[in-house]
Amino acid sequence: MPHLSFLVRAATAAALLAATPGANAEETTCADRTRVVQRLQDRFGETLRSLGLNRDNGIVEVYSSEETGTWTILMTRPDGITCLLAAGQLWEQDARPLDKAGSDA
Repeated sequence: MPHLSFLVRAATAAALLAATPGANAEETTCADRTRVVQRLQDRFGETLRSLGLNRDNGIVEVYSSEETGTWTILMTRPDGITCLLAAGQLWEQDARPLDKAGSDA
């Protein structure tokens, strides 16, 4: 049941973030990077697939699991706090463009 898996992931994220000391209303989806990454690995088998630097010097990271098909996009601030940007299912590691170059989408 894909929908149930998403609910479990959402509940796990909520529990992790609710347990973060000092979290306030602006940081309800943020926690210590080490804890977040470990939870993604332990609970969903997700590992780092790609990363990049955003304009605010934060690192945007994509984690996924080929086995479960789940994925998570995180942004880690310069202070080491990681925030959840998005999560989902049916990750395709080697996706191809949906249309041909020069055609209208």
